[in-house]
Amino acid sequence: MENMGLFWEEVKGQIKKTLPDHSYRMWIDPVELLEHDNHHIKLSSPNTYFIKRLKDNYLPMFEKEFSNIGISDIHIEFKVSSPKKASAYPAVPLPSKKLKQMHLPGLNIRFNSGRMFKKGFTFDDFVVGDNSSFAYSALLSLSQGKIKGSNILYLLAKTGLGKSHLSQAAGYHMITNNLSRKVYYITAEDFTNEMIFSLKNNTIAQFKEKYREKCDVLILEDVQFLSGKDATQKELAMTLDYLLGADKKIIFSGCELPDDIPKLNDQLKSRLTLGVVTQIDAPDYTTRVRILKKKSKKFGCEIPDQVTEYIAQELCDDVRQLESGLFGVAAKGQLMGYNIDIALAKSVLENITRTKKRITVESIKKLVCKEFSVSQTDIVSASRKRRIVKPRQLAIFLSRKYTDQPIKKIGTSFNKYHATAIYAINAIERELKQKSVLYEQVTYLSKKIETGKF
Repeated sequence: MENMGLFWEEVKGQIKKTLPDHSYRMWIDPVELLEHDNHHIKLSSPNTYFIKRLKDNYLPMFEKEFSNIGISDIHIEFKVSSPKKASAYPAVPLPSKKLKQMHLPGLNIRFNSGRMFKKGFTFDDFVVGDNSSFAYSALLSLSQGKIKGSNILYLLAKTGLGKSHLSQAAGYHMITNNLSRKVYYITAEDFTNEMIFSLKNNTIAQFKEKYREKCDVLILEDVQFLSGKDATQKELAMTLDYLLGADKKIIFSGCELPDDIPKLNDQLKSRLTLGVVTQIDAPDYTTRVRILKKKSKKFGCEIPDQVTEYIAQELCDDVRQLESGLFGVAAKGQLMGYNIDIALAKSVLENITRTKKRITVESIKKLVCKEFSVSQTDIVSASRKRRIVKPRQLAIFLSRKYTDQPIKKIGTSFNKYHATAIYAINAIERELKQKSVLYEQVTYLSKKIETGKF
């Protein structure tokens, strides 16, 4: 199938809607389409453990989403990518001469800490608008060493607006231009898990040496995950002191400003706000049109201008929503043999826009109460009974996932403090990793919310 690349992106986009953001970025986002032949596809994977994880936990999701777009008889195979295909650099730093020889533009690059750049996450591929011009300029200047007096930057933005793109673009720029050799890209959750692992296995000395002495650039995403994790906060604060003392570069990103993250100690909070704080807002109409045109060209989709403009008018929240709408229109047109016009775009976007308008904290609260046979009085009460606490945490989690309301406001809707709402979200995310009954419940409720059937 000539359009298998487009279909694969659509499958990943649908899976992204059902998984917690950190799980998607850890296990699904790095997977790329290597080869395809009729109903057989081969997907890339960095190692054998990764393949086992994908087969055990995510293969049925891949098959289901392919079936949903009309490809029901498909055989999926995973292959460990060789260093030349999977990354421009191996995990172990090489002399600068070899770095220059091994650079292959357009391929994923592995960071020294194991995370990989996503293909296309470069400064050249980022569409700059009024919503992001300062953030773009600040990160480009930092990566080029042109910001005087500060080597630390905090990037603030809601999910889906381009934090990961710009953060990775900075790291990619520094490596490919030999400005820094040891770029460590990691999420706050990964940093926490790595530290816990090193403590349990008596390798904490190596962990400290890695981040304090062997790191030139630290890119740390999702800082809000550190809420309430005292030991990790103290270790990170000390690590930052080492890096700043050695004049190293540090890039943070998060959905909230450090001062708004509950249970963050003053020591770490002061270091997070030492440098430039910049923000990415939702793109305006003109920028959305430019984003859609660039995405269309990148994936080889010929979308008429009037359709592009219609999508940009209807979907205005974030870039991921734009991509979803674009892929949906292109996929339906190609699979069904329809002309890509306004009528087709309306049929695809109808569910997205209708569902979006209906989803509120209150509607999610009512849905959860109905499914768990809990009264709305109980769910906002101070009760600590498990039959009340779990639905309450689930409703807070889904409200955060499907509405634009800040965590503080969501907490208030349930008569809870900001910190309690954060705890509820983290508790649900931890349980989702175990693939327990809760995982099925979240999938079921998410599908109801996304289809507007509540």
